[in-house]
Amino acid sequence: MILKKRFYITAFSCTLLLATSCKKFLEEKIYSQLAPDNFLNTEDGIKSLLNDAYARAANMNTNNSIYVIAPQEWTTDILYQSGDNVERDARNFINFSWDPTIDFISNNWDAPYQAIRDANLLLKSIDAVPVSSQAKAAYTAEFRFLRAISYYKLYCFFGPVPLRTEATSELQLKRATDHEMKQFIESELVAAATALPDPGGKLPYGRAHKAAALGFLCKFYLNTQQWQQCADVAAQIMNQFHYGLFGDYQMLFSVANERNNEYIWVRPAMASSDRATANSWMNTAFPDNFAEAPALGVKFLSTYVNWPNEFRIYDAFYNSFESGDKRRNLLVTSYTNTSGQTVSLLGNDNIRSFKYLPDPNAQGASHGNDIPEIRYADILLSRAEALNELSGPSQESLDLINLVRNRAGLGNIKMSDVVSKEFLRDHILKERGWEFYSEGHRRMDLIRMHRFVPGALARGKTNARPFHVLFPIPQAVMDSDPLLIQNEGY
Repeated sequence: MILKKRFYITAFSCTLLLATSCKKFLEEKIYSQLAPDNFLNTEDGIKSLLNDAYARAANMNTNNSIYVIAPQEWTTDILYQSGDNVERDARNFINFSWDPTIDFISNNWDAPYQAIRDANLLLKSIDAVPVSSQAKAAYTAEFRFLRAISYYKLYCFFGPVPLRTEATSELQLKRATDHEMKQFIESELVAAATALPDPGGKLPYGRAHKAAALGFLCKFYLNTQQWQQCADVAAQIMNQFHYGLFGDYQMLFSVANERNNEYIWVRPAMASSDRATANSWMNTAFPDNFAEAPALGVKFLSTYVNWPNEFRIYDAFYNSFESGDKRRNLLVTSYTNTSGQTVSLLGNDNIRSFKYLPDPNAQGASHGNDIPEIRYADILLSRAEALNELSGPSQESLDLINLVRNRAGLGNIKMSDVVSKEFLRDHILKERGWEFYSEGHRRMDLIRMHRFVPGALARGKTNARPFHVLFPIPQAVMDSDPLLIQNEGY
């Protein structure tokens, strides 16, 4: 950001000076080591670039914290949205009528590619930085990790995209093949996992580590249906590191507990006046004139904001939970309004997810709850699913599922309850919905299990077509690169 600001100021100043023919003033003296010519030749410059890459990869700028999650759940059986001018775009996702011009699609293209740009710049310049060989290797591993997870997110959203692996790549590039895309993501994550340090210890919070790289590799194998590799990497994470399930699901996502032993990788949030990296979920979850949710002990504070665009949970999803499931407690079905009246939300598809319990130190629309991208529960259920797909129901698969269920206050599933591989697959899909709602996993789970389009049609979304498993490349990108071929159907 320092480099960009300096460039704009310098360029504007030069324009004014040229207009007055004062050429001698164009010979600017550079005093900062972060000047454009040497910015990437200093460790401070590399650190600045690294911070920017982390921010771009997380995509938490302003309201993107919720509108990165939203397309992954508006399109499913969990969430819809209405109210405010956001409703126009939300309805396109809800009704399967989205097109390449929607901003929320562009958000999910631009930020990953900005992280990729940062990574490519570093990888080109790292040899010239006056740091030790160990430091160079560490920086290289971090940037390769950030580039790999950015390409993974692009792949899940758009399918194969142009692979830009050098800072000097041509401005116009064709899309990679599916094989090339998957091979690159896999090889980069494997390399990062080999070179990155173990989690914990003196490693600063939020910095890339071996378990995070393996976690994304596990999810990549899961969503590309590479079952044996998924099962193996999940087992490696379980055996090599010291992660576990946090005891209280209801408090797992609160600010007070965000640095817990279940979170493997998060999108970090901070409560700040500029909402630079804010979790804005609760502003869309508060119902009209919300004062209190007595069951959760949540009261509306004067420092909070209640937006008119509201995220609402379908009754059918709420009713799908088993009786006594503690995970359902974070779905609010009634509340007290500012007039002291009790208002019911159940029965009209108007339930609210309070998964990210309000931050007591929130600043307006900015809450500080980190948003988990990979949790240990996901690793357990990923291995259970992979084992089932490989060999059908097994006691190990059930044991893994039961670990997650027991934390939710539910009893064990027994082998006598499971009649087939298909039965257990369907149950795992339900279990993942109950466990990961409001975290942005549902779309990929439905696609992987071939329930995405059939489920939409069953909900009355008559526009849903097979090609909707991918989003379109943004129109602005298509217009700038004639070598690109748009996804089918768009």
